[in-house]
Amino acid sequence: MAPTANKPKVLITGASGLIGSLVIRDLSNKYEFSGLSRRVVPDIKHTQAEIGDPVAIRKACEGMDMVLHLAAETQDYDDWDKVMSNTIGGTLNMYRAAQEAGVKRVVFMSTGSTMCGYEWYEGSPYGKLAANELQALPPGEKMITYLDPPRPDSFYGVGKLFGENTGRLFSDRYGMSVICIRLGAVLQSDRPEIVRHFPGYLAQADAVQMVDKCLGAPDSIRFDIFDAISDNSRRWRDTSHAKEVLGWRPTGSSDRFDIEAMTS
Repeated sequence: MAPTANKPKVLITGASGLIGSLVIRDLSNKYEFSGLSRRVVPDIKHTQAEIGDPVAIRKACEGMDMVLHLAAETQDYDDWDKVMSNTIGGTLNMYRAAQEAGVKRVVFMSTGSTMCGYEWYEGSPYGKLAANELQALPPGEKMITYLDPPRPDSFYGVGKLFGENTGRLFSDRYGMSVICIRLGAVLQSDRPEIVRHFPGYLAQADAVQMVDKCLGAPDSIRFDIFDAISDNSRRWRDTSHAKEVLGWRPTGSSDRFDIEAMTS
């Protein structure tokens, strides 16, 4: 975004979660953050509310330059009612409120779960990577890109695809800049915790850098989707688009951790 005399004002929905906490901790020198979440977040302007509350989200969006939308149903991935209420309904509330408030950009936190169904078909090399039956994609097998058809692995993934597609509509219809991040596995421990984390692991520092690159991306980006995964040898989603367009440079890798210790 174009530089201003003051720090850009950014509303973070779901600000009390892991990603929100990391972003507030590491990027408050560049952005003036406020938050909306179920749990109170200290040290920033904050609205304690459900993302399903349209009145609260409208008020929170007032005066914002950008919204970083993290709020979603993250406990019960396959509970349709919760996904419909929190991930889908809450996201629609956010887009409507942002558009009505004149917000210039929404950075929408999507997920690798929009594509992880590629692990499921018989003989899938992506599934073998997730099961530690392969250490890298075999020669001739392609990495999956943001241009490949979505293949969600959960209701949660379907809900996030709703957010991506709704963002496309709001960008086309209202001229809002919408950038979607298909997030890898960011863990509280900042390391893979189960075997299937190794292909999609995303170091906390790499996640924060991606958010920063999206918030600060050129105004010319009206809509785009970027995969965010650290440089893991088992990675099967292509991250070159983010590197080329945003200049994102991940420094983490799941290769630094002992996968065999988890299987012995």
